[in-house]
Amino acid sequence: MIALSEIVQAKRKISKVVNKTPFVYAPVLSEETNTNIYLKKENLQITGAYKIRGAYNKIASLNEEERAKGVVAASAGNHAQGVGYSAREFSIKATIIMPEATPLLKVTGTKDLGADVILHGDNYDEAYAYALEYSKTNDLTFIHPFEDEKVIAGQGTVALEMLDSVNDLDFVVVPIGGGGLISGVASAIKQLDPKIKVIGVNASGASAMYDSFKNKKITNSKSVRTIADGIAVRDVSENNFKHILECVDEIVKVDDEEIASAILFLLERQKLVVEGGGAASVAAIMHKKFEYTNKSKIGAILSGGNIDVQMLSVIIEKGLIKSHRKMKLLITLIDKPGALMGLTDTLRASNANIIEIDYDRTSTKLSYGDAKITIVIETKGKKHQEKVMDMLKKNGYEAQIEV
Repeated sequence: MIALSEIVQAKRKISKVVNKTPFVYAPVLSEETNTNIYLKKENLQITGAYKIRGAYNKIASLNEEERAKGVVAASAGNHAQGVGYSAREFSIKATIIMPEATPLLKVTGTKDLGADVILHGDNYDEAYAYALEYSKTNDLTFIHPFEDEKVIAGQGTVALEMLDSVNDLDFVVVPIGGGGLISGVASAIKQLDPKIKVIGVNASGASAMYDSFKNKKITNSKSVRTIADGIAVRDVSENNFKHILECVDEIVKVDDEEIASAILFLLERQKLVVEGGGAASVAAIMHKKFEYTNKSKIGAILSGGNIDVQMLSVIIEKGLIKSHRKMKLLITLIDKPGALMGLTDTLRASNANIIEIDYDRTSTKLSYGDAKITIVIETKGKKHQEKVMDMLKKNGYEAQIEV
């Protein structure tokens, strides 16, 4: 457990640089889940994520000799921007090692802060190993993203702000990657109000901390795969695992479908752009991964908002299909004049809006004289889609829905 005095001291150090982000009631989400949800919006932090708290506290704690060397860090993105911003504040050089698959938004965001970026490795752990080697070779000060106690104390300031705003929470739900955020948050909460239950959330595709907590011993993953790149950590930190065993009440996991649904819900219904790791806490609540009642007061940390635009686009498109607001139809027509017009007239009569058509007459799977039509339409829900299919059938069209 990190001493409360360390976390309070960190709060003073970072106060002039770090935003005190909103922690407010979320009426739409609360109604959806039939409970009382408060969102800690670290996606609105100055670098788009909570990581600047720990990074700044650590760099502010370095002596002049350590700063003069310059700093190096390994990061999937958010810690990188936190270190880059903090290094710029102290006018010191920063080098960041990032996995090769890091979203472009996070790479360019880090470079824009003046840091040098080196892409290396398939995941965070490989980038981390290289960063340690790089720091020794180049005599740089290493800023760990989640294992350093100054970093953890900085992350714990999130909890201080939450409890300053709402002091009668029943649960605090925290995404877990390397465990720095939950170690700091849980340390603060258990010293200020031990009745509050701290729930950690892993991505199913990066569940080392979940498995370790369940087994009560470190159980690393062989590989990681999740859309929540910010919490895609393969190996468990022994130091943070000790904090978690001491302070965390439960760890649950959510899969990519559940994370994607939370991202889309937050975007569409709460008007918040949140990345996969940041949405994990809400996914756990929406999909009832732990027991709560309609009287529960739950604080959920939205740890970051730096989501890749292409990933967000895919999530939106899939979400529209799953919610029956868009459908893709495959229809075979006789390739003759007016055939396509007859089909579009039928769809118009069913009040469906056509947004895309592909006409293929050369596929080797087609009989001569036939054409395969792929048509994408906007619809108004499941009943509307059933009406569209009924009208197509009545007019002699055999349509398949592509899912």
